[in-house]
Formats: sequence, structure tokens, C-alpha cells
Amino acid sequence: MTINTIGNAGTAGTASQVTTAAKAGGMTQSDFLKLMTAQLQAQDPTHPVDNNQFVSQMAQFSQLQSTQDLLGSVKTLNSTVNGALQTSQVLGSSNLVNREVVVPSSTLHYAGATVSGAANVTVPGNLTVNIIDGGGSVVRTMSVPAPSAGLTSFSWDGRDDAGNALPQGNYTMAASNAGSPFDTYVAGKVTAVGYGGSGVGTYLQVAGVGGVALSQVAQIL
Repeated sequence: MTINTIGNAGTAGTASQVTTAAKAGGMTQSDFLKLMTAQLQAQDPTHPVDNNQFVSQMAQFSQLQSTQDLLGSVKTLNSTVNGALQTSQVLGSSNLVNREVVVPSSTLHYAGATVSGAANVTVPGNLTVNIIDGGGSVVRTMSVPAPSAGLTSFSWDGRDDAGNALPQGNYTMAASNAGSPFDTYVAGKVTAVGYGGSGVGTYLQVAGVGGVALSQVAQIL
């Protein structure tokens, strides 16, 4: 007697669907049921699936569902907590409005008043600060004592080396010591606080600089 069974093509097709679903983001209830159904259809009627094996598979199915439910709950809780923390951070940062902060920048915006800047000194000594105009010419060179490593502050009154007042606008600054360049910072007033999405987080709108992530603030003056 010839016994007709389901061919491997059907099982392989179902298995392929399950594999594809798994790669796309995990096995779902529907995928698991398809896999079990394909297994039952492809079994040899003279050697059916063992009851213990079938019960074990059902237990795995139940565990899969419980795990998926738990993951969904954790994701929801995580989203809720993150939202609450972000809201709290934005509200807490609102007290920085109208305060002066020191943030990373290589640009100084001169608007007619003395501009404050800083450099992150890693090699103590005399710090050389160059102010450069839009044409790339150094218009002012200042020597600033930096007796220790860390953030060293300086200010520029908007004049060149000859004492002449320079036009208002944006200037570039560069700080170094014995040929070693240092990161520069500028002080500006916070005009607003906002949220820039998960990639940015809470940010401050700083006059003369623009939007700056809260995490980049070096000092609050």
C-alpha cells in the first residue's frame, strides 16, 4: 500500500515564510501556528508526532506569547517613562532662560559689546587667542595666562591689534599653546528651551550661537 504524504515543497515554503518573518522582527503567533500546522501536515501517519513533543511545542508557543506580551508592556512603559523624563528635563531647564551659558563654538558674534569666550586648555602656559575676520585675516591676537589645565576664560572688546573698532558681525576664534590647538567656547544668553527629538534631546537656544544640546553646556554663569 502506498501512503500519500505532503511533499517537502509545502513545508519548505512555510518554513521560508517563518524565517522571513523572524528576520523582519521576530516570530508572531501566526508564524508559530503556520509552522506547527506544516509539521502536522507533513508528518508520517504511521508515526505521528509524540504527545509529549506536541505538548512541549504548545508550551513553547505559550511562552512565546507571554514573552511578546511582556516585551510590549516594557516598550510601552519605557516610552512613557522617557516621555515623562524628557518633559521634566525641559521644564527643569526653563530656569536657564535669560542666563549666560558657555557652549562649544569656534565663532564669536560681535554686536558692539565685549564678547566672552573660553578655551579648554590641556597644556598650561600662555594661551594665544586669535580673532579672525570673514576674509581669513587675523585681526587681533591676545595672550591669556592659563596656569592650569581646564576651561580658561577670555574676552574680546571688538578691537583689532591697533585699537581700532571693528564692524559688527561674526568672527572666528582659534586658541593654542606652543602649537597645540584647544577647543574653544563662547558665552551667550539662553533665549529659549526646547526638545529636538530622541536624537538631540533637550536643547537651548543661545543668542549668537543657535541651538545647542543641553549636554554640551560647559558652564552656567
